Amino acid sequence: MPRNTLKVATALAALVVAAPLLTACTGSAADDKAVTVYSADGLKGENGDGWYDRVFKDFEKQTGIKVKYVEGGSGEMVQRAAREKSNPQADVLVTLPPFIQQADGKGLLQKYAPQGSAQVSGADKAADGTWTAVVNNYFGFVYNKKELTQAPKTWQELLDAKYKNKLQYSTPGVAGDGTAVLIKAMHDFGGKQPALDYLGKLQANNVGPSASTGKLAPKVDKGELLVANGDVQMNHAQSKTMPNLGIWFPAGEDGKPTTFALPYAAGLVTKAPHSENGRKLLDFMLGQTAQQQVSEIGGGFSARTDVKATDANAIALAKLMDGVEVFEPDWADIDKNLTAYVEDWKSATGS
Repeated sequence: MPRNTLKVATALAALVVAAPLLTACTGSAADDKAVTVYSADGLKGENGDGWYDRVFKDFEKQTGIKVKYVEGGSGEMVQRAAREKSNPQADVLVTLPPFIQQADGKGLLQKYAPQGSAQVSGADKAADGTWTAVVNNYFGFVYNKKELTQAPKTWQELLDAKYKNKLQYSTPGVAGDGTAVLIKAMHDFGGKQPALDYLGKLQANNVGPSASTGKLAPKVDKGELLVANGDVQMNHAQSKTMPNLGIWFPAGEDGKPTTFALPYAAGLVTKAPHSENGRKLLDFMLGQTAQQQVSEIGGGFSARTDVKATDANAIALAKLMDGVEVFEPDWADIDKNLTAYVEDWKSATGS
């Protein structure tokens, strides 16, 4: 073989050997500029106009880090992260209570106090620094304003025959807002058993299980359902494109509407593949700009006490909450007994 030909062949062989290494390095570099978020639904807009849409876009523009987003029910996201515990795929986990506490109890979250978390009230963050609220929110229900002249007032009204197959709530233990139905009923009826007795009766009108709360509002807007559960932030944001959607809060026997805080709480996943990028995203979400946009774009409430929104949404939300009693659930009890409560709910409703 001529010497020149031999040189070319040797060079080509070297390139072939080097090619896989080059590809691997390129892939690794691309992965380094990514962050994966597992989140409960509600903060991403149906038409790309939600709080997540704006925040992720701005974050990517500012940092060059691509956000990979996976959405599902709160319980579903925690279960997925738990299955992947030996080989984590997510960097940031965002869920509603009591699932964020559940994730913490399973060792799925590592300690990290994002910049701005000092301005988050103590009730809205973990004492050990494993999670903090990024968007404050409240549990609620929605009704179809076109079909119903006014919102129902009490839980008892929902037992009326006109709601048969026109009422649905997401599944406790799977969806955060579904679990909230059980928590609120236990509060309003004065205990677990009276709440279960009521929900057992309500089952006659209930369409059936739903893993996602976000999918119920469109059905209410179209009139397929008259009533469904939800939360203030998500439903207020949805009402911009769903004109028949109204928000209300069921009252107990005393006639006083009640609700409780149900914040979107975020934590850094233990042994996250891109922990540093996860920290940067958490810092960004709790930053002044992003928090100012919570009501303006997301229809929710800022998690920071030093951010005072004055936009039209903030004013409308304040009016909506006027006269509604806000109670604080015993999250430690709920976290400890959630599995038992859900099993009791299944027995009471035949689910």
